This record gives sequence, C-alpha cells and structure tokens, in this order.
Amino acid sequence: MKQFMVINGPNLNRLGKREPAVYGHKTLEDLEGQLLEAARELGVGITCVQSNHEGRLIDAIHEAADQYSGIIINPGAFTHYSYAIRDAIASVDLPVIEVHISNVHTREEFRHHSVIAPVTKGQIVGLGLYGYVMALTALVKGED
Repeated sequence: MKQFMVINGPNLNRLGKREPAVYGHKTLEDLEGQLLEAARELGVGITCVQSNHEGRLIDAIHEAADQYSGIIINPGAFTHYSYAIRDAIASVDLPVIEVHISNVHTREEFRHHSVIAPVTKGQIVGLGLYGYVMALTALVKGED
C-alpha cells in the first residue's frame, strides 16, 4: 500500500481557535480525520506530522524520502522565507504538493510569495481543508 506524509507547520495546531474567520472552526484533529477517511477511500495510508519547529519539519521531509510516495505540506509562515525547508524538499525525490487553507494571494502582501512552490509539483490555496483531500487525490491518481 502506498504511503503519504502530511506535514503541517507552525500554528496549524491552533486550527479551530486561531482566526476562525480565515481558517474556519475545524481543528487539526478534524483535518486529520478527514484525510484518514479520504486515504481509506483511495486505498492508501497517511502519516500526519505537525510541528511549530522548522528543524522538525525538515527532519520529517528527510524521513519521508525512503518511506513514502509523496508529501503534502502546509509550511505555514515558513512558506515565505524558509530556504531550509525549500532545500529539504528539493533534496528528496518525491512529489510534493503545497497546500494553504486560505487564499494567500488575497491576504497580506508578504503572503503572496512562496519560496517553497518552485520545488513542488503544485500548490493548492484557498479551498479550506478540502485542499488537502485534493492534494492527496492528485498524488494518488496523478501522473508522474
């Protein structure tokens, strides 16, 4: 069975509490439950990781290299400036899809640029938690 890693960065542990007008009322646990159900329907497995620490996210990316078929990542604020996470993604031979719950392109200007996007297969923004399900579906059913 193919396995995929879902990586959530800083402050995503605060889903449901942090700016619900932007991110909604569902929690990280709700998101992970939704993804587990989607994975079952697609016949794949997933492992979810969340950390507020850049190094832990990099470690997860490196660990995924030999164990997983792809990565879904929401790097949070690291999206805009973490060349270390960007380089970690570039160092693994896996398809990676970047996901953001809100439409970062309609928010503050600093959110408009991703240093991560150039080393990913694609980016999904503004579709809420469903964006993660779309990313998983794309990794499972997409072409190489």
